Amino acid sequence: MEKSINYEKIFAERLYYLRTLKGVSAREMSLAIGQNPSYINRIENNKSFPSMQTFFYICEYLEITPSYFFDDKTHDENNKKNDVTAILSNLKLLSKKNLVIVKDLVSALVNK
Repeated sequence: MEKSINYEKIFAERLYYLRTLKGVSAREMSLAIGQNPSYINRIENNKSFPSMQTFFYICEYLEITPSYFFDDKTHDENNKKNDVTAILSNLKLLSKKNLVIVKDLVSALVNK
């Protein structure tokens, strides 16, 4: 007997990963895409599934393509680019002092 693939679970896990990578709460994302505050949370908990139109809104909000949403290769160059973009977005939120610490840490890692 073939094992059934749970696409809803895969979708929910990928959405959670990409949302947390962007550093936003489920509530914040739900409201940003024009849904009720618990919408993304319900998807991530396999209680709901988005329409195609809402899926495109989700991708737009995450600043990714629909194909990237389903591309979970961790070493893919596009993933690296999106990871760097997410890091840069978060760096903008740091204080000058913490930014210097991160800069020194990155320099130390690169020069190893």
